[in-house]
This record gives sequence, C-alpha cells and structure tokens, in this order.
Amino acid sequence: MKVYVAGAALAGWVGLVIQQYLIFYSRWSVDASLLGGLVGFFSFFTVLTNTLAVVVLSYAWVTRPSAGRRFFLQPVVSSGIAVSILVVGLAYNLLLRHLWSPQGLQFITDELLHDVMPLLFFGYWWRCVPKGTLRLKHIGLWLIYPAVYFAYALLRGDWLGQYQYPFIDVDTLGYPQVLVNAGGILAGFVVIALVIVGLDKIVKSPQG
Repeated sequence: MKVYVAGAALAGWVGLVIQQYLIFYSRWSVDASLLGGLVGFFSFFTVLTNTLAVVVLSYAWVTRPSAGRRFFLQPVVSSGIAVSILVVGLAYNLLLRHLWSPQGLQFITDELLHDVMPLLFFGYWWRCVPKGTLRLKHIGLWLIYPAVYFAYALLRGDWLGQYQYPFIDVDTLGYPQVLVNAGGILAGFVVIALVIVGLDKIVKSPQG
C-alpha cells in the first residue's frame, strides 16, 4: 500500500500545482495580482479539500512521527476528509461538469481533482484507515468544515462580487435559491457521511 499511497499523494499534488500554475499564468497575462490569485486558489472548496487529502496521504507515506501526522491520521479526521472529497467529486459531476469543456492542462487538473482524487482517497480510506471508531456524532463535526466554507464563500462573493461556484451566486440566483442549493448539497453530504459511518462499522479494520 505504500506505493498506492505515494501515487495517490503525487496525483493530488500534481493536480494542485497545475491548477495554481494556470491561475497564476492567467493573472500574470493580464497584469493582475499574483497574491490575489493565490487567495482565489484557496477560495475553492475543491482546492481546500484536495489539499487536506494530499496532506493526509503524504503523512501516511512518510512515517516520521509528528503532531501533524498524529492529527491528520486520526480515523475521525481522515474519514471526514473522505466525506468532503467524495462530495467534491459528486457535486462537480452532477452540477458543474456540463457547464464547460476544459482543454489541455485544465482538463488534466480537473480530472485529477474532481474524479481521480476522490476515488484514490476513498481507496486509501477503505484500505488503510482503522475502522470501528466512527459514531453518528462525528457527522456534526464534519459538517463544520463545509458550513464555515459556505459562510466564507458568501461573504467573499458579497465583498468582491465574484462567487466561486455558480450554484451559490447570490447576484444571479438570489439568497432563497442559493440556500435551497446549499441545503441540497448539505443533504448529500450527510448521506455520504452516513454511508462512511455505516461502512466503518462493517469493514474489517486494516492490519498494520
């Protein structure tokens, strides 16, 4: 599994690096702030969640003890990230994929971050994360992350007039529809979380 974990981490890092390069290049070509590009890069739920996933995978590959490794490799933390990255993949394919047709490097990074990484990280969770410790109460903890992101995305969008995802674009849709959309995604998040908790109870814990 060491090779699998290393390959999964590499795929995630490559996807993130390409995406950051494309954002920097786009802003550099129009003399826009590169710092603004960096902030914008980390304002996407996809990027934040993939970053969390590759951090977990990197810590799992490097065995040197550290406080960060102990934190991120806790089953409750790794499982919460698994739920979030599965939501990333499903939300993109159901809500966003039909809106554009990326080409070249953008196509590669889109596939890596939205399709490849959710599958690879779920495979890591299935094979490597200790099972039998998750409880329903953990779903409430996992919900804090998307809830905080949603609040940030709305505040950022109101301030800059630019929303990172079309289904939360208040200027176009209005708050009632945005809240309905967010509620639907939240419901999907809870369903996936329930599946992960259920699998945790029936899947045999991997042997170290």
